Amino acid sequence: MQDNKTFRAETAQWLEANCPASLRTPITSAEMVWGGSQLAFDNEDQRLWFERMRERGWFAPGWPAALGGGGLNARQARIVEEEMARLGCRQPQYNLGIWMLGPVLLELGTEAQQREHLIPMMQGRLRWCQGFSEPNAGSDLASLKTSAKLDASGENYLINGSKIWTSDADKADWMYALVRTDSSARKQQGISFMLVDMKSPGITVKPIELIGGKSGFCQVFFDNVSTPVRQVLGAVGEGWNVAKKLLQHERAAMSKFTEGGAPSHDALAVARPCLQALAGQAQAQAPLQSGAGAAQAAVLRERLATVLMDAQAFGLTHVRVKEQAMAGQDISGPASIMKLLQTEQEVAKYELLTHVLGQRGLSWQGDEFSADEHAICRSWLLSKSYTIAGGSSEVQLNIIAKRVLGLPG
Repeated sequence: MQDNKTFRAETAQWLEANCPASLRTPITSAEMVWGGSQLAFDNEDQRLWFERMRERGWFAPGWPAALGGGGLNARQARIVEEEMARLGCRQPQYNLGIWMLGPVLLELGTEAQQREHLIPMMQGRLRWCQGFSEPNAGSDLASLKTSAKLDASGENYLINGSKIWTSDADKADWMYALVRTDSSARKQQGISFMLVDMKSPGITVKPIELIGGKSGFCQVFFDNVSTPVRQVLGAVGEGWNVAKKLLQHERAAMSKFTEGGAPSHDALAVARPCLQALAGQAQAQAPLQSGAGAAQAAVLRERLATVLMDAQAFGLTHVRVKEQAMAGQDISGPASIMKLLQTEQEVAKYELLTHVLGQRGLSWQGDEFSADEHAICRSWLLSKSYTIAGGSSEVQLNIIAKRVLGLPG
């Protein structure tokens, strides 16, 4: 069996040879390649990188080769991720189906479900969205009311209701959704986890506009949407447990947006010239004002250092939790802690940047300053939503209190 050191060297060599240089730089969200029926490339380098990684099975290097994966063990799959991050390789595709639904299908799906859904995922032909939240069931998700009732044949469910805050539902090919199949059971016990074809008659998708402008969120309406019984993942009525398994993979999925050239502002790169300018202005002013300006610059530098240290600590913790997951340890508690910390850190970062930039940080269309500055205002506004999406900070605190600290309800 090949040792990890040799495998790492060969992986690095292959990535060097096959990942185009243009795809080893930070990207914007507009440059992301999303797998699915609407797959599109901006340039030839994107297409080559996508096809080379697909052929090698490295969209999911740890999945079985028979399902389109790389057939690697957990340690080798992690080495692939580490070497991609080290070389700054962009993700060849962004696909929540692979990163979130896929691991659960591998664990709980029937052979027929795995072949129907996993292989197309690995070919980049299907894009998935998540149908959990509803207008009156967000943080209290167990209160969901979207229903699924068997039709007269007993072979199909008829789905009625709506889902909200569904990311990119207008571009998705399929949805994995929580639906209520038994209204008489206790809240969590009457829910089933269902795979729904977004091309089914009776589905209407309406985009939602957010305070930050452009939004990928949608509301999805179901009007007698027929879905075969075979599309229930796990046992009927056990959807709550399936969803909990899936959400354990959410942290890993979100990390794909912050590894390998993700669309994120470098706080140091944005803030440093502004702090230097502030210090220069202070020196040019009267002594009293200069002292005040210098003090302000010192406070902002300290806040910047705190943001950067927190980000570094989070990154190291992320690596440790991944190692725990590979060792088979329960990471549900750490996953909630990491979700809470990252989203709150994002808010702190953009609060700092808007303070440092002052009026320039309010730019909506961009200005003569650096390329990153024009996005700060929208990013600041959107950062507020991060503490709500995927379970609000308050919900995460409750989970941490009960599951990690063992406090009473």
